[in-house]
Parts: sequence; structure tokens; C-alpha cells
Amino acid sequence: MRDQITEELRQLEDAIPKMIEIAKGFKLDFYPMRFEICPGDILYTFGAYGMPTRFTHWSFGKNYHRMKTQYDYNLSRIYEMVINSNPCYAFLLEGNTIIQNKMVSAHVLAHCDFFKNNVYFSHTNPKDIIESMAVAAERFRQYELIYGQQRVENFIDTVMSIQEHIDPHRMVKKRNNEEEKGCCSKSKKIGDYDDLWDLEKPAHNCDCQGNCSKKKQTKLPQQPEKDLLLFVMDNAKGLEEWQLDILSTLRDEMLYFWPQMQTKIMNEGWATYWHLRIMREMELNEAEVIEFAKMNAGVILPSRNSINPYYLGLKMLEDIEKRWDKEYGEGAGREKLFEIREIDNDVSFLRNYLTKELVEELDLYLYRKVGHDWKIVEKNWEKVRDYLVYSMTNCGIPVIMVADGDFGLRGELYLKHIFEDRELDIKYLEKTLIHVYNLWNRPVHLETQIDNKPALFSFDGEKGNRKFL
Repeated sequence: MRDQITEELRQLEDAIPKMIEIAKGFKLDFYPMRFEICPGDILYTFGAYGMPTRFTHWSFGKNYHRMKTQYDYNLSRIYEMVINSNPCYAFLLEGNTIIQNKMVSAHVLAHCDFFKNNVYFSHTNPKDIIESMAVAAERFRQYELIYGQQRVENFIDTVMSIQEHIDPHRMVKKRNNEEEKGCCSKSKKIGDYDDLWDLEKPAHNCDCQGNCSKKKQTKLPQQPEKDLLLFVMDNAKGLEEWQLDILSTLRDEMLYFWPQMQTKIMNEGWATYWHLRIMREMELNEAEVIEFAKMNAGVILPSRNSINPYYLGLKMLEDIEKRWDKEYGEGAGREKLFEIREIDNDVSFLRNYLTKELVEELDLYLYRKVGHDWKIVEKNWEKVRDYLVYSMTNCGIPVIMVADGDFGLRGELYLKHIFEDRELDIKYLEKTLIHVYNLWNRPVHLETQIDNKPALFSFDGEKGNRKFL
């Protein structure tokens, strides 16, 4: 048995450089790769935590138990895990057959290419992410020793209840240069009425000698703020340094994971598209070809109840390649795929490239429970496409804006749900408001809609309240 394992490892060591060469021949561009084979316990721990090293939390243990139980009962299986890092780490499951490890190795090469080249991953700092998470985990352990494990865990619970409410696009928003410089910046007028453009600029106190200061803004925030975590960090009263550190760390980690959430279909489709083509270039014997075909069929097997991102992404990419080759000539399709890989996410990918023919071919439809039965309620391709786009906007997470950080001039926090025909879960809402109160330390309010009527939910530290507006 040991000899067989040793022989398979040798075969894999020989195969990986060949796959890397084939992938580069296809013009895939990825970070240096590091492959490791891990026992199931280790791989499922990494899967539960989302990283090889991260702070401890009971929810990760819950995830591990669920995933490991499904693996033990042969209900599901993680063949590999790949980390968006530089170098890129790929962890393969011990017990995989040699052909399974070859396929998942080809798969992760394409994942790494996607991580490196998709614009939404450009801010994720892959070179330092593993080390920074390890250092943060050690800091959190020190906080537990100093302030008590229960207190620290409770605070992490509080932050994790709203960790998705960030603004991942904040860093690409450009501030107006004229606002930065002030009204004293000199500019040449080219028309008699050019000064009318200044009417919408912020008011300033100016002595016309080059000394300029903005009038104090009384509204907090000046404009509705999507990044709730950042707003709390900057404006909440009474938070200690260790609590601000936990807030900042969890926000940074969510910014790291967010691109993976918003490109799930594209990323898995891209990896599946390329593992097929890389494996076709490998020298496989008849038995390996059959095993590979069976495994690949399992990966792209359509589901009757949900979207299989591997299958949908693959079919869309192959359809795009075929259509572009037909219209613009051989090779145009492949060039288009690399362009899409670079600039799109799932929302734009589906909106722009999910066609009527694909919806009908893949038999996509909308369904819901009617009485005691689940029934198909819509097969119109545009409505199916638009619903998929809608469900993935903001990664499917409700958009909550900070409308007022000094509501009623009492320092209370007023949040507003951007309602888009989907009501919030009231029980979840009420429990989450308690967590927001624990961060803000003053009464909090959230405006939303219930039964198409404006409603306000509040929590003052002792009891919750709801009323229609």
C-alpha cells in the first residue's frame, strides 16, 4: 500500500510540471503554485475556516462538523481547496486517485489565473494575506487571555452579525479634486457663466488669500453610507482599542473574501473550462480517460433545485467562444473569454451573456411553493435571467445604508434598507439590531418595508419596537 501511494505521488509530481506547461501554452497566467496533499480532517478544517490559518470561532466548528459529517457519510466531498495568495496554495485531499488529483490540479491552475487577473481581486493583497490572518489570530488569542474568552467571543459574534455590510467599491471611488483643493484653487474661466458650475460645490470659509477651510458639516454622514462596519469604527463611542482591532480585521477579511462571493459562477466555470482542455492534452491511458470522464460528469451535473456554478459557467463560456468564433473568426472567441475573465463579475456576466437559447437549452426556470407543492412559476428567459442577476446583486445581501448617525440630535443610529421587492427576515432583523446597539451604544433604528408599507424597527438597549410610518 505504501509503495502504491509513493508511486502515485511520483506520478503526480511528474504530471504537475507538464500541466503547468500546457496551461501556460494556453496563455494562462498564475502565481507560483504550491501543492500539498492533506488528510480529510485537515482539508475540512481549512474549508470550515476559509483559510489555512484564521482566528477561532464557534461558527467555524459548526461548519466543520457539517462538512465532515457529509464527507463521512459520503454525501459530499471536497477534492481540493485553493487559496488566493501569492504563491498560490492548493491543498489536495488525501485518498484522491491519481487522476482525481491531476484533474483538480488543472482546475486550481485556472482558479489561480482568475485570482491574479480578474479586476475584482486586484485589491486583495494575496502576497501577505496568509501571514496577516495568522498574525490577527494570535492577537485575538491574546485578547482572550487579557479580557476573557467569553467577552471576546461575544464581541466577535456581534461584528460577524453585520460583517457583510461593507462597501467593497469604496477604494475605487474617486474624490473630487476641487473639493480637496478648496475654492481658492485658481482656474481660468472660459465663459461668462462658468461660475454657475460652482453652485453645487460644498460651501467654504475663504479669506481669498489662499487660506481655505470647509464649513463644518452638521450631518453625519454627509451622504448615505453603505459601509456600516467602517462607519461604526469611525464614529461609535466607547469602543476599546482591541474591539476596534477586531472590527477592522473582520472588515479587511470580508473585503478579501468578497470577490470570491461575487464571481462564483465565473470562477468555477473558468476553472472547469480549462481543466477540460488541460486534461485533454495530457497523456492518459484508457482507464484514466474513463475515470476522468466520470469525475468531470459529476462536477458539471445539473441540479433540479439550484444553480450548479460549474455547469452554468462552463456552458456560458463555451457558448460565448462559439458565437464569437462564428461572427469574428477562429480565435476571437478565446480572446473574448480572456477579456471577460478580466473585467466581469457574475452580475455583468449573466446580464450580458446569458442568452435565450442557453436558458432554454439548460431548462432554467423560476419556481416557488404554491400551497403544499413546489411549482414552476416562470420560464420566460428574460425574467429568469433578470432574477438570477437580481439575486446575485450585492452577493444576494440586502443593502443597508447609514442614513443618520445623530438621529434626533441624540446620537442615535438610523439605518435604511434599500428595498427592492424583497422583505427582510423580521426575526433576523430584530436580533441583528441588538448587535448593532452593542456596537453603537445608543438606540438604533432601521427603516424598511413590510407588506409594501414603510416600517421602522428600533432597539433602545432594553426592548425592541416596530411601527408603520
